[in-house]
Amino acid sequence: MIAEFRLPDLGEGLPEAEIVHWHVAPGDAVELNQTIAEVETAKAIVDLPSPFAGVVREVRHAAGEVVAVGELLISFEVAGAGADDAYAPDAHAHDDEHADEEHADEDVQTPNLVGYGAAPRTSARPQRRVRGGRPAAGADTAVLDAAPHDALAPSPPEQVPDERPRSTPPVRKLAKDLGVDLTLVAASGAHGVITRADVEAYALRAEGDPRAEGRSGAEQTATRANDNDTASPREKRIPIRGVRKATAAAMVRSAFTAPHVTTFLTVDVTATMRLIDGLRADRRLEGHRIGVLAVVAKAVCLALARHPELNSRWDEEAGEIVQFGYVNLGIAAATERGLVVPNVKDADGLDLVALSDALGELARVARDGRSGLDQLTGGTFSITNFGVFGVDAGTPILNPGEAGILGVGAVRRQPWEHEGEIALRDVMTLSLSFDHRLADGEQGSRFLREVADVLREPGRAMLLR
Repeated sequence: MIAEFRLPDLGEGLPEAEIVHWHVAPGDAVELNQTIAEVETAKAIVDLPSPFAGVVREVRHAAGEVVAVGELLISFEVAGAGADDAYAPDAHAHDDEHADEEHADEDVQTPNLVGYGAAPRTSARPQRRVRGGRPAAGADTAVLDAAPHDALAPSPPEQVPDERPRSTPPVRKLAKDLGVDLTLVAASGAHGVITRADVEAYALRAEGDPRAEGRSGAEQTATRANDNDTASPREKRIPIRGVRKATAAAMVRSAFTAPHVTTFLTVDVTATMRLIDGLRADRRLEGHRIGVLAVVAKAVCLALARHPELNSRWDEEAGEIVQFGYVNLGIAAATERGLVVPNVKDADGLDLVALSDALGELARVARDGRSGLDQLTGGTFSITNFGVFGVDAGTPILNPGEAGILGVGAVRRQPWEHEGEIALRDVMTLSLSFDHRLADGEQGSRFLREVADVLREPGRAMLLR
C-alpha cells in the first residue's frame, strides 16, 4: 500500500521550507521516526522524521527546492493490516482483492501533524482531477464517474479560466523567484506544460529587454545563460528566501513599529581586559574561553535586574506592558544563512563561566545552522557584537518584541585620560537602542551607564544583585 507524507507546519505558521538534503532514496527501507530529510525554514534547519515504517517509493522534490506546507514530499510502500489477505483464489478473487485494498487503505493513516487539520473520516477513494482541463458544462461524464482513476481527459481538452497552469515544481519555484505570474505565461511544452524557457522569456519581456522580441523561449534562455557566463555580469539575481527573507520582514516590522532611540557611551575597559587575561591564565578554568562578550553579557544581566523597563515587552493587543522576571539573552550571530538571534534561556541565573560556555555553544550551533526554534524564540534582550568586524559603533535595530539591544564595539588601545594623565588604555564604545514606548531617555542612559561601570571596574559587580 502507498502512504504519502506531506510537509507539515514546522512551527509558528511558517508557510514553506527548502529541502537541504535527503537521507533516503527510492527503494530504501525506513523505520518509524527515522530522519529522512533536512529542511530549512526561515528560522532553522529541521530534521524531518518518517511517520511510517516501510520502503521509499517516490521522492517528489529535489534538494534545493522550496516546498509549501501541505505539499507532497515523499511516498512509501507500507504494510497494512489486510495485506496478508489481499489475494483469495476463488471465483471472486478480483473483487476481494479490491475490497481488501480499500480496507488496507483505511488501516494506514497519515499522522495528523501540525497544520494538517482533522483527519478525513471517509473511506471512499479520492477522485483524481483530470489533468489538462475540466470537461465543459453538459459534457458526458459517465466514463469519468464510473472510473475516475483510469479515465482519460476528453480530447481535445477544453480549458476553464481558473485551471491551474501546468508546470513542474522547479519551474514554479523559478517563476516565484522572478516574480512571474504563471497564469500569464504562454506554454510551449508538450501537452500545454509551461517550461523554464517560457518563464524566463516572459521575465525578459516584462523587464523590457529588446532581446525578447520575436525570439523563442529556448533562444532567450540561451542568451541569458551566455550573459551569466561572462566575466563581469551587469546584474545578479539572488532569490529572497530563508533566513534573509525572515530577517528583512522582522527588521522592517521592528523599525516601523517601535520608536527607536540609540545612545552611545565610550568606556575604558582596561580593568576588564586584565580580568579576562587573568581568568584565561587560571589553570582551573582551562577549557573555558572567557572573552569580552561574556563579561558584557554578565554586566547586562546584572543591570537588567535593576532596570526592568529594558527587559519588557509592549503588548499592543492587551494594552499592557509585560515585564519579565528572567533574562533570555539573545546574541546576534552572522551565519552563512544570514543573521539569526538565538538566546540563552535564564542567562541571569548563570555565573560568568557558565554564561561564557553557553554563549560559545550558542554561536557554534548557529554557525552550523542547527539553532532550534526554542533557541530562536522567546528572547527578552539582545546583544550584537560589532567589534568582531573591527567596527566601533552602530545603531542596532531591536529584535521584534524586545525593549532593548546593546551594540558592542571593538576594543582599541588608544590615548585616554586616566587619573589626571594621558595614558594608553583599552577603550570600547557601547551603543544602546531601546523602545521609547517602554523606556525614557533617562532610564536608557542609566542602564547604559551601569553596564559601563561594571566594564570599567569589574569589582562593582559585587555591589549589584
